[in-house]
Amino acid sequence: MNKMITTRVEFHVKRKQRGQVTLAEGSAPPSRPRIPRIARLMALAIRFDTLIRDGEVSDQAELARLGLVTRARMTQIMSLLNLAPDIQEQLLDLPIVDSSRAVITERTLRPVVAELDWEAQRAKWERLRPAASRPR
Repeated sequence: MNKMITTRVEFHVKRKQRGQVTLAEGSAPPSRPRIPRIARLMALAIRFDTLIRDGEVSDQAELARLGLVTRARMTQIMSLLNLAPDIQEQLLDLPIVDSSRAVITERTLRPVVAELDWEAQRAKWERLRPAASRPR
């Protein structure tokens, strides 16, 4: 008397930091709209610059220690301040996104940031940024 039993369980993949994934019971929660990470990093760089200018922290090394990041990572974040002001503004004004992967990341912006001439930065930025964020 072997009877076949079928069990149905609804589950979803839950992502954690550093690439870890776990299975969670139930359906996936609806994705929350969020501010693009590059916009948050740009705002953070501006805030950090204000903290240094106001003397609340002595330098980027102190910020790195307080933020528990490497000095190299802090330099990458702070280098966003080298972008032309209009590009900084466009980064801060990027539209809110769903859970999909970001098109513009800090890493993809590095060639633009490395360019010292603002006109050359603008040319590289025009080729990089998504069509959806371009003014009509």
